[in-house]
Amino acid sequence: MIRISKMSETKLALSDVGLPSFTAMPVLGRGMGKGGFKKAANLDPDQQDLIIEMPRLKSKRMITLVVTDDKKDLAVETIIKANQTKNSGDGKIFVIDTVDSVRVRTGETGDLTLD
Repeated sequence: MIRISKMSETKLALSDVGLPSFTAMPVLGRGMGKGGFKKAANLDPDQQDLIIEMPRLKSKRMITLVVTDDKKDLAVETIIKANQTKNSGDGKIFVIDTVDSVRVRTGETGDLTLD
């Protein structure tokens, strides 16, 4: 999960290290930071004294990048380098084992499909 404003820099950085293939999609979310709160709207008139502050969801980009084990550290380091500002909201990387992959066009399986 990364900041939208870092998408172009991330695409370029991944391409530069030989990892140009990935999927990206818009997502909404929030971490543990305390910023971005707003007052809840549409409260019942009998509860006006109970003003509730709600955490706002922020727009982010979720990148799905599947690489071989030997390229995992390179992918993680590249994403960090392109996105780290040392501020809350820089993003999060989840490293998950992939059991297999299949190239639909040819039926090839395994690491061969990732290059």
